[in-house]
Amino acid sequence: MRSAVWTVPNVLSMARLALVPVFAVLITTGQDVWALLVLAVSGVSDWLDGYLARRLDQVTKLGQLLDPAADRLFIVVTLVGLAWRGVVPLWVLVVVVARDVMLACLVPYLARRGYGPLQVGFVGKAGTFALLYAFPLLLLAQMPGAVGPVAQVVGWAFTWWGVGLYWLAGLQYVAQARRLVRAEPSEDEGGDG
Repeated sequence: MRSAVWTVPNVLSMARLALVPVFAVLITTGQDVWALLVLAVSGVSDWLDGYLARRLDQVTKLGQLLDPAADRLFIVVTLVGLAWRGVVPLWVLVVVVARDVMLACLVPYLARRGYGPLQVGFVGKAGTFALLYAFPLLLLAQMPGAVGPVAQVVGWAFTWWGVGLYWLAGLQYVAQARRLVRAEPSEDEGGDG
């Protein structure tokens, strides 16, 4: 694990983070074509930064924080924009944000014990992928013509799967944190004696 900052994958993640406010403006003002384009660029850069980090052996601590942060911000901003416009009900936003708040509460708890971010698992990646795939489809569902109804059905299917997997992964992360803490030696076992 490297501590470098200016690697190609990290720069891509930083650029993706910089696109979040641009996307927020586009989605809330109804500029769906541009919003979809920004989401597509974000999705490609998300895949590319992970691929390059492994391929170029540039996996860094910063990258392990930036990449999921960009994903979470895109998810939340997209849901806020879609809820703002009435495309998704408010409960979808609340359910997804509640999971992220739950996990955010684990960070200081684990940090006090010397642990960094939890290892991202397959279920977490699948849930994030499903949600990030659902949102462009829900935006496309607003388009007139035959594309809209098909995108609506497929978009909601991915939304349900994404929310389910997102929460399943969240519960797995809580269990992982509990295992880490339980594996610590108790004060009675340790000591200087």
